[in-house]
Amino acid sequence: MATDPRTVFGKRVRELRLKRKLSQEKLAELADLHRNYVGVVERGLQNPSLLIIVKLAHALAVKPAKLIDPIP
Repeated sequence: MATDPRTVFGKRVRELRLKRKLSQEKLAELADLHRNYVGVVERGLQNPSLLIIVKLAHALAVKPAKLIDPIP
């Protein structure tokens, strides 16, 4: 489902990661997460907790709301 919040969130994380020219591995390192977890989040297969959202936002140098904003 294209409007699944997990999918929309994952696409936003991927978009921002690519914009900053980061690999999934580098983003995971910056966010203190396992590299496989970033891929799972980007594919919308994981429902990230608030703590994970904040970690990813800080690693991407954006406010957490920027990751959530596209969710309908």
